[in-house]
Amino acid sequence: MLHRSCCFFPLRRLRAFLGTYSGTARPLRSRNVRQSKAMASVRKPVIVRKFSRDWCAGYAGAAFAPDDPELEILDQSGKVLRIAWDQVKWVCYVRDFPTSSADQANPERLLHKRFSIRPRTAGLWLRMTLTDGEELEGLAANDRSLIEGAGLLLTPPDTRSNTQRIYIPRQAIQTLEAVSLIGAPGRKRVPTPPQTELFSQDSDGE
Repeated sequence: MLHRSCCFFPLRRLRAFLGTYSGTARPLRSRNVRQSKAMASVRKPVIVRKFSRDWCAGYAGAAFAPDDPELEILDQSGKVLRIAWDQVKWVCYVRDFPTSSADQANPERLLHKRFSIRPRTAGLWLRMTLTDGEELEGLAANDRSLIEGAGLLLTPPDTRSNTQRIYIPRQAIQTLEAVSLIGAPGRKRVPTPPQTELFSQDSDGE
């Protein structure tokens, strides 16, 4: 039995799998949480962007269960918010919540949504189109989470922005392409056996 962290997928196999991905999925739910402000201390700050362009800020877990029809987050006042997954465009794990009026339009501060150069961090370089037509790139872990789970967790192109990770629900993805596998171990070369001389150099021609 392989451990999740050591289960790697060949890029050719991933491209074949992602090429058949239709972008449809059943509704998904998050893990149940207590309606308490204390939960914020064990959760991560997130910005939830909806397809309506509205957004909300709060705290969410690092993973979501595959059988809940709603996303549950704890807002900054301690109130539990429930959002249907079909309304969620992405969940951005952020460094901090917006504090100025300038951040209200773009609280995620996602200025770069595509890599300008080849990424240096190890992972699977993914390119996707969301159901609203927006294109996005990111690095995903090369493990079973690519084909299992409620969505994809990506490292964005600009890690210096407010967004550290982006969670994309699978049903929000229209097309998905594996661009490259970064940091993949190279194939071991089989040593070439030394060549043996068929004729001695001091042969007299016989």
